[in-house]
Amino acid sequence: QVQLVESGGGLVQAGGSLRLSCAASGRTFSRYAMGWFRQAPGKERDIVAAISWSSGVTYYADSVKGRFTISRDSANTVFLQMNSLKPEDTAVYYCAADPQSSPLVIRTTPEYGYWGQGTQVTVSS
Repeated sequence: QVQLVESGGGLVQAGGSLRLSCAASGRTFSRYAMGWFRQAPGKERDIVAAISWSSGVTYYADSVKGRFTISRDSANTVFLQMNSLKPEDTAVYYCAADPQSSPLVIRTTPEYGYWGQGTQVTVSS
């Protein structure tokens, strides 16, 4: 059974940093595009960042460019380094995985095959 488990969320003051991790288990995710989404109360789930399985292609939402960095290692883990956090970054953050035949394909819409349970990030002003 495929599982994605996020960790690293929490409460931080504006201007601070957090590093989210997403550990995948159940199969090898080396050929899966990965993404981070977030959902604030009353709002839709939006893409934050995405990365191809080769790590050769990345995508960032305009709202996080220059502040967030997505990366992945060879051990089925994807990370989201979040710096200069703002109160508007407050949301539940979700990790997602989607099998891809190409090492350069990413997905920026929510049609991912697998999702984690989410981790809360709260940024106080």
